[in-house]
Amino acid sequence: MIGLLGKKLGETRVYDAKGTLVPVTVVLVGPNRVIQCRTEEVDGYRAVQLGFDDQKEHRMTKALMGHLRKHNAVAVKRIREFRDFSLDVKPGDVLGASIFAVGDYVDGIGVTKGRGFEGVMKRWDFRGGDASHGSKGFRRRTGSIGQRLFPGTVRRGIKMPGHMGQVQRTVQNMEIIQVRAEENILLIRGGIPGSKGDYVVIRESKKNPKKEATAKA
Repeated sequence: MIGLLGKKLGETRVYDAKGTLVPVTVVLVGPNRVIQCRTEEVDGYRAVQLGFDDQKEHRMTKALMGHLRKHNAVAVKRIREFRDFSLDVKPGDVLGASIFAVGDYVDGIGVTKGRGFEGVMKRWDFRGGDASHGSKGFRRRTGSIGQRLFPGTVRRGIKMPGHMGQVQRTVQNMEIIQVRAEENILLIRGGIPGSKGDYVVIRESKKNPKKEATAKA
């Protein structure tokens, strides 16, 4: 399964091959540097470790910098492993948008925007209390959250006010509309979680992988 680290540059609209105006997310996906190739004989599994976005060495931890120097790699801001990488690569190789093609389906992984502390109506879409018939102070509250004598505690996992957003989410089966290999940019149909400038992961779709998509075509 192939994949790349990237940075979300924003969202816009473009025309596809059929002349239809589609909303897309613009993602910078290169250069991705191959840091290490793990093998079943040595590590017990097959994977490729990629690094993205160059960083100054003095801003890296000593442990991470030691790992990068061991493999003759430059300092990077983001590192991620992709298991069962289908491309034949070696440490030092540079990957970019060209490993994908127009019409491929990918999964976009990112961290959603943080919304701060929110109540149950905005966080969980509760209806709220009645606004009439003597209701006082319960317009936007939760209501009952437990029982009386038994069990006498609040159930685990009950929906309550709290921090909203800023969690990792995956959007599956997103079609690639354009591949700009010279700029290492992908234009992907739909929205990927995160704000402008956030780091994201673009991987081959698990439900519609590249080889199956090619066979269907």
